[in-house]
Amino acid sequence: MELKLNNGVTMPALGLGVFQSPPEETTAAVQTALEVGYRHIDTAAAYGNEREVGEGIRRSGLDRGDVFIETKVWVSDYGYDESLHAWDKAVGKLGVEQLDLLILHQPAPDRFEKTVAAYKALETLLADGRVRAIGVSNFMPQHLKQLLEATDVVPAVNQIELHPYFAQRNVQAADAEHGVLTQAWSPIGGITFYPGWGENRKNVMRDPAIAAVAKAHGKTPAQVMLRWHLQQGRSAIPKSTNPARIAENFDVFGFELSAAELAAIDALDTGVRSGPDPDVARPERFAMVIPEA
Repeated sequence: MELKLNNGVTMPALGLGVFQSPPEETTAAVQTALEVGYRHIDTAAAYGNEREVGEGIRRSGLDRGDVFIETKVWVSDYGYDESLHAWDKAVGKLGVEQLDLLILHQPAPDRFEKTVAAYKALETLLADGRVRAIGVSNFMPQHLKQLLEATDVVPAVNQIELHPYFAQRNVQAADAEHGVLTQAWSPIGGITFYPGWGENRKNVMRDPAIAAVAKAHGKTPAQVMLRWHLQQGRSAIPKSTNPARIAENFDVFGFELSAAELAAIDALDTGVRSGPDPDVARPERFAMVIPEA
């Protein structure tokens, strides 16, 4: 299943995420995913595993053009020249000459002028053909509005925390208004730890309403949630290093949820995020240095 971005580039709707995937497990996870049928891998400079993602792609034996590679610029590399160099670091680690999608990892509103400069670097990379599409991550409606006022290219994608317990409908609406595709990280609510965030987290995988839908279709809760995303037109990037789970998460194309089932899942939204609030500055985390390639 492919989604068309606002610049005409097509992207596989379902991708493998590698957030919190240890580098020593990432190569095998990527290779397994590509063997299962995934054609979209999402990584980031801040994950520390771009090199292993590249190795997994090479080991798959697939042609470069058959795999959609998405990665992210970290805040410490924001700024025009710095973000141009962030591309150098990313392609060097991934072992490729072009990125399919390059996005800014955080809005960093405490230094938004650098965020804007970073995005202008992405616009240059797009114009030069070094990336095929550009976008953002964790941008709330006000961040998107500020960015659009200061730049020329509308982001193709906004990757945000999005699962049945935290649907961020205001962000989805703002994205849709501007032709930005919403992409879900933690699409099955599975990101399990953020120090200082979401300590009272409820596990959406154990929700009885989702369990009922899963039972009706002979599917797992994770498969039902991924189907929910896809049927509502979103991209989703479930993360796993477990081969069985990787395969399970890709097996979501042979069934369909009813309108009533989609509505039942929609009704589970609590409005409570599990990950960091993009409006809260995290100077120590933002200062993390991304190594050279």
